[in-house]
Amino acid sequence: MPMEANAVVWGSLLGGCRLHRDTQLAEHVLKKLVELEPWNAGNYVQLSNIYSASHKWDDAENVRSLMGERGMTKLRGCSWIEVCGIVHEFLVAEGIYSKLSELDKDLRAAGYVPTTEYVLFDIEDEEKEHFLGCHSEKLAVAFGLISTGPAEVIRVVKNLRVCGDCHEAIKLISKITGREIIVRDTNRFHCFSGGTCSCKDYW
Repeated sequence: MPMEANAVVWGSLLGGCRLHRDTQLAEHVLKKLVELEPWNAGNYVQLSNIYSASHKWDDAENVRSLMGERGMTKLRGCSWIEVCGIVHEFLVAEGIYSKLSELDKDLRAAGYVPTTEYVLFDIEDEEKEHFLGCHSEKLAVAFGLISTGPAEVIRVVKNLRVCGDCHEAIKLISKITGREIIVRDTNRFHCFSGGTCSCKDYW
């Protein structure tokens, strides 16, 4: 480049690394981002996640410890949905496990298998599947399904990037239920309809 790359450029390169699953380059990119934005906790979290995805548990823990030493905390995943003029916020399950359980059965019948690689903790696969089922966007979608009419579009806002497993699950939910579901995450709008997403799985 004819000029010094800034955090936006490095962030764009990181997106390409994530898309092409180039963890080695992503690790280098994230280290540069940490240098450029030492106050941005999200960069540390992403670096820790890359280590975890590569099963480098000690390196991941070291990054988390460094965050603690610097007084940084991970932004907690949160989703919002508006129903009848009231905005509902989802951090944890709020009595909608029965709907999630029903959706899980339908999803598995449609061929869905939880993508446990998106749970970046050193735990058993069964526990990973439980964590994936409790993601805030899935909770918000389930709440939307039980709280709105069959022809209404479900609109959810997410404060973080939607994970790959939730993306796949919501595509199938739109097919199973015949509902249009729109999820706005930190990167883009995702319009799920008939089992596909408007992002063409680029997200």
